[in-house]
Formats: sequence, structure tokens, C-alpha cells
Amino acid sequence: MSDANKPPEIQLQIQLDDDVANGRYVNMALVNHSETEFTLDFIYVQPQQPRAKVLSRIITNPKHVKRLLAAMQDNIAKFEAKFGPIDSNDPGTPVH
Repeated sequence: MSDANKPPEIQLQIQLDDDVANGRYVNMALVNHSETEFTLDFIYVQPQQPRAKVLSRIITNPKHVKRLLAAMQDNIAKFEAKFGPIDSNDPGTPVH
């Protein structure tokens, strides 16, 4: 395809509302999947409390989850190169 036939690039403008920009702290994640999608639930578990609330749920397709995994692995490698290894055996950080 010649340059004359290429569609123009679109500049993606990402909007970030104030409440989303503040973020939410979570210390637990649950991952489930079906044949066509993955569901990621992000939860804050309070110490000594029998209940926890899902603060955010992301539903996405397998291709996107695989790209997200690659981005997370890349960022963890960069983090550990700068700050040292992350101890994932810490019992205070549950992920299921």
C-alpha cells in the first residue's frame, strides 16, 4: 500500500475524570474467564473484616488481557531493575 492510500493517523485523546484520576487502593484481585472474555475484579480487603467489596470490575477480551499481561510484565521488570525484587510471597498481598 502506498503512502497515498494509507488512512490518516488518528490522535487518541484520553479523558480522565477527577474521581477516576484519584484512583482506588486495592489489595486483592480475582480473575475469571469464559471462552470469549476475561473478568478482572479489584477488591479492597480490610484486616479482620469478614466482608470485602469489589471496587472495580473490568471485562475485556483475551487478546487485550494478553497485551495487558505483557505490559505489566515489562513494567514489573523495569520497577525491579530500579527498586529491587518484589517479594510476591508476602501473605498480605492476595491475588486469586
